Amino acid sequence: MSKKTGGVAALVALCGLSLFLLNCGSTVSRSSGLLYVLSQGSSDVSSYAINLSSGNLSLINSNAKTENTPSSIILDPAGTVAFVLNAGSGDITGYTIGKDGSLSPSSGTTAITVQNPIAMTRDAAGTFLFVVSQGSIPPPSNCPLPEPDATCPHLSVFSMQSGSTSLSLASQTSLPRVPTGIAATAGPNSTVLLYVTSNLDLIGTNDNTVSEYSVDPSGNVAEQAGSPYTTASNPSAVVAVTTSPIGGSGGLFVYLANVTTNSVSVFQVCTVQTATCTQQNVTDLTLLPVGTPSTVGSEPVAMVVDPKSQFLFVASKNSNQVFGFRINATQGTLSALNPANVSTGSAPIALAMHSSGKFLYVSNNASSNISGFNVDTTSGAMSSPITITSLGNPAGLVSK
Repeated sequence: MSKKTGGVAALVALCGLSLFLLNCGSTVSRSSGLLYVLSQGSSDVSSYAINLSSGNLSLINSNAKTENTPSSIILDPAGTVAFVLNAGSGDITGYTIGKDGSLSPSSGTTAITVQNPIAMTRDAAGTFLFVVSQGSIPPPSNCPLPEPDATCPHLSVFSMQSGSTSLSLASQTSLPRVPTGIAATAGPNSTVLLYVTSNLDLIGTNDNTVSEYSVDPSGNVAEQAGSPYTTASNPSAVVAVTTSPIGGSGGLFVYLANVTTNSVSVFQVCTVQTATCTQQNVTDLTLLPVGTPSTVGSEPVAMVVDPKSQFLFVASKNSNQVFGFRINATQGTLSALNPANVSTGSAPIALAMHSSGKFLYVSNNASSNISGFNVDTTSGAMSSPITITSLGNPAGLVSK
């Protein structure tokens, strides 16, 4: 064998060995999906390549540092920038995403100067980043103040731009209740709607509600008429879903995970006049309860919807399970999948789904590992479980 032929053979062998990650000349971002996982035990973000045939994970790196107690992570619409909310230090860390999928922190963090930030989200267009904060626990006796204060519960709105780690404060709004979760969605006439869950009022009394806010183009927030709405006990995670069935009429629905009652509640948002939604309801974007809450495992704390808004998945922290439901596109009601649930590691607290809808990943905070499942895009069934060891106490995760 000539030296030239031997060199070609070696290159082919090297390419085959590296196929799981690089696909021989293609970057990870082109040949694989990506999963980012926060570690509360080490304050790091780990990057994984997703094998798009099997859903298996390969570690890219685990040394992207963040601040104290990272809790949630989101990507910009282009998938070129990541933001991490650090609950312990009360700030946001921005990262650029390299061609190999690795994260590079920006020159600094964006200080939000709050106490106990609890959750963040963004609108679909990537115009605004929203953060709800609980402030001091218990809140000071003078809350809510006319002007937002870091020690009182409040909502912060940051302007963002796709591809940039820069954030600028657009507005802050005092909240009359202690927030537990937030979701954003597109409303009628290009408006942005926010849904904020709460389990306590400002004097510590149970206040199981979901509040509805509209956001104007400048980032100013206003609570809608009729808000807040009573929910089942101790709502935590919230998601807003717009359905578009083929050959039928869809709708806008809000789903709430209720920790104490181990259930998921459903609300319809009145966006068009019907037999149940009056014209005034449409004007106010009223939330109407749908059916009876669906039962899940103990302490549901996280939810995610597939990219086509067909299926809802719920992580139950105390029973170490993920429950799956099919969403009725017209009515918003939920029906259990088959199987109805799958087992995870200990204390699952966050979920992420790949943009293909084929893979679901779970952060198991107490067992320091990640569960992965294949998802049938027709039936929603979860199968072929995998488990990989992660850095300590994984929390928020996101995929693309």
